[in-house]
Amino acid sequence: MPGRHRRTIERHSIDWVPLSERHGRVSSVGAIWFVGSLNLTGFATGVVTLSMGASLVWTVVATVLGSLFGTFFMAFHSAQGPQLGLPQLVQSRPQFGYVGAALTVWVFALVNYIGYNTSDALLSGDAMNALFAIPSWLGYVFSAAVATVIALLGYDWIHAVNKWLTWPFVAVMVVLTGAALFGGGLPADAWTPGPFELSSFMLVFVFVSGFQLGWAPYVSDYSRYLRPDIPARSTFWWTYLPSAISGLWVFVLGAVVSAAAPPGATPVAALKQAADRLFEGFGAVAISVLLVGLLSIMAINQYGGSLTMISIVDSFRPIKPTRTIRAVTIGIMLVLVGSIATFVGIDQFNWFYANVVVFLTYLFIPWTAINLVDYFFVRRGQYVVKEIFNPHGIYGRWGWRGNLAYLIGLAAMAPFMVIVGLYTGPIAESLGGVDYSLFVGLPVAGGCYLLFARGLDLAGERRMVQEEGLLTRLH
Repeated sequence: MPGRHRRTIERHSIDWVPLSERHGRVSSVGAIWFVGSLNLTGFATGVVTLSMGASLVWTVVATVLGSLFGTFFMAFHSAQGPQLGLPQLVQSRPQFGYVGAALTVWVFALVNYIGYNTSDALLSGDAMNALFAIPSWLGYVFSAAVATVIALLGYDWIHAVNKWLTWPFVAVMVVLTGAALFGGGLPADAWTPGPFELSSFMLVFVFVSGFQLGWAPYVSDYSRYLRPDIPARSTFWWTYLPSAISGLWVFVLGAVVSAAAPPGATPVAALKQAADRLFEGFGAVAISVLLVGLLSIMAINQYGGSLTMISIVDSFRPIKPTRTIRAVTIGIMLVLVGSIATFVGIDQFNWFYANVVVFLTYLFIPWTAINLVDYFFVRRGQYVVKEIFNPHGIYGRWGWRGNLAYLIGLAAMAPFMVIVGLYTGPIAESLGGVDYSLFVGLPVAGGCYLLFARGLDLAGERRMVQEEGLLTRLH
């Protein structure tokens, strides 16, 4: 069955995947999230961390802790896919309401896709320029064209591409890591810890956590075709370990390479210089490999952005989730991203990317807490699928519990936030610029929702779940 699926364009989008069409092994999720970070954007994440003021040693420590922290929550979202057979954000309707989810969570998710894909566009254009000496905008067009084809083919092709890339990427990353660590170029005191500055340390921690958490709004989109009898713990570990390991690898590599690069070098230029130290021409090989990985992620972002646009429109005017509407929305994504990337320019990449990741982290921290609390502690994986697609159903048009908990969580975070050069909350400022917002938003938003959910008629809802008979019990 998987082979047959890969030969056709995916026909599902935001609708429920019937049990008869569930297929694949849980290990396939591992390939998606292992390769997910092994690309130019993942590498650039490490480059940007070293610009935040901490020494290389403390940057690496903060990166390790931040990656393990952010991936933890992201992997729990992945575990929802096999149980529900729905895209991640559609499952936000029970918490935020049919219309409420569209005006809050999905708009933020669309900004997420556009922001990350704009960063991808800048890097892909710069890489194509370095490889073929063509204008960056044209390089992006070529890259986006390849990504668009993969996104149009859909779920099975995205899985297949990442599976094929896994071992070649491991081989190149091993060689590239050797070049970065032993090829010379690092300052003599690169591995001297230096003074510990908590503000810089937390900037890196929040940034890396945010990158990993940035997968959360669409992570279960790539596990939703798996059978529901797969235990949640299996999906969790097949997401957590591959994503955390590859993330740590490429983030730390980016920081090390950046430490040896000239000031102001773009991520692509820094990568080329480090790889060429091993032997002339390896820089082009390294850029090419990480560019291929980037095309895969661009496809994932275009695919996810398409599902989000369809979900938003469907919340106001029911639409049939056809292949044509997927193609149209993917095209809109391509034009939007290309226009913004042209405006920003590669010279502003570090500033743009750093602020995009941190800003989106703040937006999704309350959501991730609410969604996970609802799934694992309130409804325990039991949802009435037909009611999720009913604008007048039991989940309502405006889920006051989710929206109020979200606003309270965001408001509680605001005084602790630090967006470099744009905003520092009063409490963060009094603490010397240390950002503790993640540790505030998660418990506040999740705790408020858990309190508000005490008034739900869960017994009645579970009776409707049993009558519908579509979902199995949470493993």
